Amino acid sequence: MTLIFSDSAKTELENLPQDLKAVFLKHLEKIQAMPPRKHMKHGIPFHVENVTKQARIIYDVNVDLTNILHCFKNHKEYERWYKSYK
Repeated sequence: MTLIFSDSAKTELENLPQDLKAVFLKHLEKIQAMPPRKHMKHGIPFHVENVTKQARIIYDVNVDLTNILHCFKNHKEYERWYKSYK
């Protein structure tokens, strides 16, 4: 499974503190090996991976490609995006 990062996901991942970035990279490896299929609620067509209690990865799974859309480091950023999407 190939991971493709959106521009915003690249920027968000680069701006993470080093310790949190290591946790994100482990979860990205997990998604690449075997993507979990936890859909977001309310008909939003993406998947979500909980990295920590607050941090989230938003991604979309196609046949052989996984598009990483966002890497949110806290729940406030995630919630702002989630509410703007609805």
